[in-house]
This record gives sequence, C-alpha cells and structure tokens, in this order.
Amino acid sequence: MPFNGLPLQTERLLLRPYTREDVPQLHTVLSDPETMRYWPAPFTEDQTAQWVERSLGLYASGLGRFAIVRQADGALIGDAGLLHLEMDGVLEYDVGYIVAANEWRRGYGFEAAAAVVAYGFRTLGLDRLCANMPAAHSASRRLAEKLGMRLEKIYANERNRGIETCLYAKRNETS
Repeated sequence: MPFNGLPLQTERLLLRPYTREDVPQLHTVLSDPETMRYWPAPFTEDQTAQWVERSLGLYASGLGRFAIVRQADGALIGDAGLLHLEMDGVLEYDVGYIVAANEWRRGYGFEAAAAVVAYGFRTLGLDRLCANMPAAHSASRRLAEKLGMRLEKIYANERNRGIETCLYAKRNETS
C-alpha cells in the first residue's frame, strides 16, 4: 500500500503522522483516566512512546495512527488511524479514534474518523473497514453508526479484559 494522501485535512483538524516529539503531548491524552475509561488502563509514558514507535514503523505501508491536531491553535487533541488487527480471530482493517475527554461532544471524533475512513477507501483502496469498541461505549457506537458502519457482532474481547465488544464494519462502495 502506498504512503500518500497524508496529512489529512478536515474543516477544523489536521491528521498527520506522529514524530517522537509528540510523545509528551500525546501522553497527556492517553494517560487521562476519563479519556481512556474504555481501555484496559490509561497509558504509561513508556506505552505512549511505544504507541508512537509502532505507528512510525507502519507509515511506509500507509497504515498507523496519526496525531489529531486542531488547526485553530495547533493543539494535539487525540489520535486516529488505521491498523491491521486481529479482531475475534479475524484480521481486519481497524479504524481507531481517541479524542481527549475535555474535547468530547464537539464533533472532533467523527470528523477525524470520517477522514480516516475516506483515506482507507479512496487512498489505500481497502474493501472493508471495521471499528471495535466496548459494548458499553455508547458514544463510540453512535460514531461508528454515523460513519455508516453496521454492527456485525458482539464478542468477548480477550485483548480488553474479556469485556463485551462490538464489531462494526463498512464496505467500500466504490470498489
């Protein structure tokens, strides 16, 4: 897959590849207990650095997570992107999004995730994209539905404490 089409720009956001210099600002987001409520635990600084390093290693394939930067002030307010992950025993292209809790309910998550979906389908030419989230995470479920994804199944997610997890999916309508 080619690495092109980045950074992604929306009306209010810039989604760009990480640099190692982003770790402190990103750690503020990923270490916040409210932001990471549906994850196994907030990230340590080392986990945040590993998160960035993993994406740096994936960028040549066109995949990875990207910094969500608010264009108005340059603040890093979250993380979104595409990873090729095993979900309930099947390799899928996962659309992921994390927005800092103090930025919730402003539409940033949808704006970033919609840009990632368009990138996955148009630029990378993927046939299918998925999103997974804890069944109890109603805001994330609504966001997936707003993206046009449909609930395919609910499963016990061994990667996240065995909790009930929803798998949403969408097919590329142009392929």
